[in-house]
Amino acid sequence: MTSGPYCFVINAYKLYYEHMKIISIKTPRIEAHSTSLESVIEAVVNDIQTKSVLAISSKIVSLCEGSVVAAGTVDKMALIETESDYYMPDAQSAWGINFTITDGILIPNAGIDESNAGDVEVLWPKDAQRTANAIRKYLSEKYNVSDIGVIITDSTVRPLRRGVSGIAIAYSGFKPLRDYVQTPDLFGRPFAVSQSDIVGGLASAAVLAMGEGAESTPLALMSELDTINFVRDDPSPEELEMLRIPLEEDLFAPFLTKARWKKGGRNV
Repeated sequence: MTSGPYCFVINAYKLYYEHMKIISIKTPRIEAHSTSLESVIEAVVNDIQTKSVLAISSKIVSLCEGSVVAAGTVDKMALIETESDYYMPDAQSAWGINFTITDGILIPNAGIDESNAGDVEVLWPKDAQRTANAIRKYLSEKYNVSDIGVIITDSTVRPLRRGVSGIAIAYSGFKPLRDYVQTPDLFGRPFAVSQSDIVGGLASAAVLAMGEGAESTPLALMSELDTINFVRDDPSPEELEMLRIPLEEDLFAPFLTKARWKKGGRNV
């Protein structure tokens, strides 16, 4: 399918969009405690070019590190409370979903998921940021590339929209935002607050290529990212905090601040 100067092609494993190429990567079925994340990557990734970003599903991070609980052994709500920063008691949706804030992200059920995982409940990674940093260093050394990024992804819903789309829960190796503040728009007026969510856009595109079913493609390699600002250091605590917005300052504060949030176990 073509449209003007752009070319957009999708099949089960590849997606191209002008200056960016995404290839989803098939892996064997991964079960809890069965292998290391580095071994999974080494087995299926033959080469990585400079100015590339490897997206990794948070589920295989958790399975490899053993962040799972045997299904039926723990009360689900108690598990959600333990794994969240904040949760809403007695606020379950019609779909049996409890919304939480976990690692600074509004996410259903603290990210806990049982799909494509066998007889376990898969938790979010223990420390997704540490994993993103470590895998970026591993890729840089193994494939001898300097400008390389990593994103740990998950998928979630958007208010008032059907379907799920990808989000980033951790990143490393590039600047996550593009700042347009004080730059002129098409009519010469300076932007006041606009920032482009680079890491979120890449995560969404990667998860689209990975799929949400039984594709068994939990990795996506994005290359030819010439417009991304790559860096060779881990994100600083200040840079990570910059991505978060306090509840009271958020655009959706009128809704979020009215929720009866209660501190969860991840906040202790």
